Amino acid sequence: MNSSTNLFDLKNKTVILTGSAGRLGSRFAQVLSSVGANVVLVDIDDQKNSKLEKSLIKKFGTKPMLSKTDISNQNQVRKMVKNVVKKYRKIDVLINNAHFLPREDPKIDTPFEKYPLDLWEECVKKNMVGLFLCCQEVGKVMKKQSNGVILNVSSIYGIQGSDQRIYGNSKLNTPSFYALTKGGMVNFTRYLAAYWNRKGVRVNTLTLGGVRDDKLQNKSFIQKYSEKTMIGRMANKEDYDGALLFLCSDASSYMTGSNLVIDGGWSAW
Repeated sequence: MNSSTNLFDLKNKTVILTGSAGRLGSRFAQVLSSVGANVVLVDIDDQKNSKLEKSLIKKFGTKPMLSKTDISNQNQVRKMVKNVVKKYRKIDVLINNAHFLPREDPKIDTPFEKYPLDLWEECVKKNMVGLFLCCQEVGKVMKKQSNGVILNVSSIYGIQGSDQRIYGNSKLNTPSFYALTKGGMVNFTRYLAAYWNRKGVRVNTLTLGGVRDDKLQNKSFIQKYSEKTMIGRMANKEDYDGALLFLCSDASSYMTGSNLVIDGGWSAW
């Protein structure tokens, strides 16, 4: 039985983190590095990922592993997993945090009735195929080890409808494919947890509320969003640190197939 002092211990654990160069991904990388995990930074943006690597080395003295990987490409995912196993001999945790949402595409905010099929198909494919491939390839390793944790990072809009009233002209609303892919992730988690039952592989979802970003979000949006939460504010990136460590560590050893929702009370009204 683990003592309370090492329940959340991830020292020398090998953690694959997809979408590592993003807003939340970079925060997750810092948290994991701070507790001594061997973090594998998986992102298609090599420049941002390299910058993140340098900051982690400087701040924590760790040496993360970089992997420029398109997770929707089967060969690239297989190569990434093979390289991780070659270096660390094991994979303890997979965090599926990556999400493809091309905000720079002018068609991204097209009304649903006129939404372009090619963009919708591209986004659904990249998000769902990436999730599938990472779980499939890492899951093989974990099953063979008889041990491992898979954590799928979802959103409140995967379990509730997007409240159109708070967005106005902010262009921050999430498209229909976001609801589909994030909602699908929640039940895919249950499927995998049931599929790998008693194989030593635990699979859970972490469902998050919106994170405040003053550079991206205007004051009106922040105010309207905050009023929808029971806490009365949007999340800070740091608000999810504890949940991340809990779900990745032995502290959650009796938990699989579950969805931990942290949204400031948004979904509890």
